[in-house]
Order: sequence, then C-alpha cells, then structure tokens
Amino acid sequence: MIVPDAAEKVALVCGGSRGIGKAVVLALAGRGVGTIVVNYLQDDEAAAQTKAQVEAAGSACYLERANLGFPQEIDALFERIGQKYRRLDIFIHAAAYGAFKPLHRVKPNQWDLSMAINARSFLQCTQRCLSLMPSGKIVAISSLGSLRSIPNYGAIGASKAALEASVRQLAMELCPRGIQVNGVSAGFVRTSSLAKFPEFEKMLDQVIAVTPAGRIGTPEDVARVVMLLISPESDWIQGQVIVADGGFSLI
Repeated sequence: MIVPDAAEKVALVCGGSRGIGKAVVLALAGRGVGTIVVNYLQDDEAAAQTKAQVEAAGSACYLERANLGFPQEIDALFERIGQKYRRLDIFIHAAAYGAFKPLHRVKPNQWDLSMAINARSFLQCTQRCLSLMPSGKIVAISSLGSLRSIPNYGAIGASKAALEASVRQLAMELCPRGIQVNGVSAGFVRTSSLAKFPEFEKMLDQVIAVTPAGRIGTPEDVARVVMLLISPESDWIQGQVIVADGGFSLI
C-alpha cells in the first residue's frame, strides 16, 4: 500500500518503541513517511534502537517521552508536536497497559490505569490532533479481549471495548472533516506483553492448536493491516475495527 506524498507526511505513533507499535513505526518508515514521532513511556534504550532503525530507512525520527496515563502529559506532548512539526497527518494509538489477573481481583488503581491508557488517552490524543490535522488517518490498536472472555484479561478487555466504541463514535463525528478513524483488533501476537500472561507457554500451545493459520501473529502482521488503513485503498472504510488473528475468532 502506497502513502501518497509520503515524504511530506508527519506521523505520531503512541507506544511506538516496542511490539506492535514499533512494527508500525518501521512500516511507516519503509513506506517513506518523512517524519515519524515515536511516543514511549520509559525504555530509553528501546526507543533509541527504534530511532536508529527508522533513520537507517531514510525517515526522520523524533522521540517524545510521555506517560499517557496523565492528561497533562498528553497536553504537553501535543504542545511540543505543534511547536516542532506544525501538523499531523497520521496518528496511531498503540499504547497499552494492563494487569494480567482475574477481573474480580483487579484493584481500583489497576482498573483506572487500564481505562486511562488504553481508552481515555486515545480520545484525548484524537481531540488534540484536530488542530493539527485538517485531514488525515487515525488508527487504534485493540484486541480480541474487547469481545471475548479471556482469562486474566478482564480489565484490559473492558478498556479495549471502550476504545472500539470510541473508534465508531469518532469516525462518525470526524469523517465530515476529512479525518478517517478505524481500528485493528489483534489476535494473539508474539510480544513481550503476551509473555506476561500466566501459564504463557501452555496458553500459546492451546491457541495455536485451534488457529486456522496454524500460528500466532507477529507485530508485522498487525502493522500491515495498519498500513492498509492509512492508505487510499481504505478511504471507504470508516469506523471499523478490522480483526487480524489468523482465524482464531472463527472458532
């Protein structure tokens, strides 16, 4: 998928230093997007490695450290983006947080953090995009837990459901302004976060056994769907959450 006038585009990827977010960042660079802003939380080494890979691909990369759980840090992030880059053409929300535990054992602060980072921050970032994005593409990364009961995923799943509802509502509101909003619901993807699941290896074998594609996903699998959604080929797709899971949800 080709990004028109890619060299002139400015993209922001929140949660872009690792996992799916990093794969999206590198895919953007691979398609020639000229300026890529990578938001991350605290892993300076991973962020620096991502920056080096982006620059090796020929794109400019700027690192912006901010904790999306705090509204004031989001405001400060977008103030810096406005001052430095003056515009945004692409916004990808890949930041995520969650405690892997049964929902009935989730503490109030864990629930609040899941909602704040996984859902509220997407809304606030999108609101802040509006003054910088006369038209553009917005994509939120969700997961199957928004619709399915997954052990130890209750708080994260609820926050992803809120995220997907926000995608639909914002798409309806922003489409007349030339801003397209969609989401990608990722199935089981091999990332450092997935490895934190209780009994990870046992769960992995069970998932692979019932997945028609015969494997779990890679971050690059999800990034390719994101590239479709920021390309002109997706212009008729509005407010949808595209499932990329190797067929797992069909079972």
